[in-house]
Amino acid sequence: MKRIHRLLFSVSSGVLLSLPWLGLPGWILFFAFVPLLYLENFFFKYKKGFPSVSLWGHIFLAATIWNVLASWWMTKVSLAGVGAAMIFNAFLMSLVWWAAHSIRRKFSSALGYIALVSFWTTLEYLQFNWDIEWPCLQLGSGLANNIQIIQWYEYTGAFGGTLWILLLNMVLFKLVRSYQEKTHLLKVRITYTTAFSLLILVPIIQSLFVYHTYSEKKDQINISIVQPNVDPYTEKFDMDSEEQKLMDFIRLANEVTNGSTDFIVGPETLFEHQYLWNEDDFRSNHFLMQVQHFLNKFEKAEMVFGVSSFKVYEDEDEITASAQNKDGVIYDRFNTAMLLNKVGETQIYHKSKLVAGVEKVPYQKYFSVLKNSYIDLGGTSGTLGRQAEASNLVSQNGVVIAPVICFESVFGHYVSEYVKRGAEVIFVITNDGWWKNSRGYKQHLLFSQLRAIETRRSIARAANTGTSCFINQRGQVLQATNWWKEEAITGSINKNDKLTYYAKHGDFVARSAVFVSVMLVLLVFVKRFR
Repeated sequence: MKRIHRLLFSVSSGVLLSLPWLGLPGWILFFAFVPLLYLENFFFKYKKGFPSVSLWGHIFLAATIWNVLASWWMTKVSLAGVGAAMIFNAFLMSLVWWAAHSIRRKFSSALGYIALVSFWTTLEYLQFNWDIEWPCLQLGSGLANNIQIIQWYEYTGAFGGTLWILLLNMVLFKLVRSYQEKTHLLKVRITYTTAFSLLILVPIIQSLFVYHTYSEKKDQINISIVQPNVDPYTEKFDMDSEEQKLMDFIRLANEVTNGSTDFIVGPETLFEHQYLWNEDDFRSNHFLMQVQHFLNKFEKAEMVFGVSSFKVYEDEDEITASAQNKDGVIYDRFNTAMLLNKVGETQIYHKSKLVAGVEKVPYQKYFSVLKNSYIDLGGTSGTLGRQAEASNLVSQNGVVIAPVICFESVFGHYVSEYVKRGAEVIFVITNDGWWKNSRGYKQHLLFSQLRAIETRRSIARAANTGTSCFINQRGQVLQATNWWKEEAITGSINKNDKLTYYAKHGDFVARSAVFVSVMLVLLVFVKRFR
């Protein structure tokens, strides 16, 4: 294989991998890795003429193309920071392939392919669980454009999709090779054809059956969603601007709220004045008083919305690693979801999954000197405090709500923790205006659809701008608002208290891959030293 052909294989795979994130069907991923598998096989076949590192460069090229094409919209926040993250992620992806290829060279093809699947899934799991998260390119999430064929995510989560895609690519590669190699027997071709057919058809048929037969239990709550459409790049944070935002929000909510409304849902950081929302003194908050006055017009409506709050620490034992010191006052700032009920009582949840480089400094307890180094987006950017685990909000009439803030909707296992703690519905509040009119806000919506399927929970999604909507328990988007438009919608969603297999057991597919990866590494070391 000539060098130019090898480069074309790398480029073609990188482009194919990116297409589902650009709005094309997710099933493209079923064959997107095949060109890279051809490359890997070429360097394995001619290993005497090429060192193992030869494969690494080709995979790195493909991974870089994939990262850039699929995630370029993130550079609207920071070209240098996001660019570096893309390169680092591409390096990790290529490292996985190089490690698996090296195992195949030194031991066996079977062990090499097992290593590729387990190492890749382990890397994805790592991307969700370390402090420099980059989870948006999870393979299983790439199928979110095709919710009809992934209803079985209620059992495996999106990591099941990752495993499915990897196996399909490998079996398809073997199938094509069996027809290209004249030495392969008919029996081998039939085996691969049967394996590929079963592997692709069984999950799809089961999913289509569930998609068309799934019925939600009728237990409705009525919700109004407000999309205020504030430009985050020109937004001001003085008192006059905050007052205007409040008036606009109340005006829009009033258009769609009536006596049967149970909840009014507003977006993430609806109010962002840094020193207005003191968690020790909510009762005297002028804005809350006005919101409470508005709620009194309706029979039972409660409100969930986002604010940028802060908490002052008087006791040294309470001070956290993220705490700020301003003129001797030590405090934490939070990206907060708040529930305000009819009698003026409040409940709050602090965003836990923070965006690295924007809302937190990774591994801050080791690099506390960098706590003030971040990409300044105004409002809630900077090093924020966070709570350790998911917690629900409970309304006066007992509805248990999972308050998922923005980036948190990407994390399937984290969202399932709300559900394990009793959440009957999910409210996603977000501000997707940072990504402007790009694939960013569209990709972000797809993650909410995945979470609805995995947990079988209905979702009310309130965005500052982007897409506000309702999502049913099959992942269907209903009453979607338009981009960059001030809107308010009203609708009903059903509560559900049943736990899916995924909600009970979380990312067991990924944890199994981690176990296999550890065993493989130990096996390699033992074999090498023996």
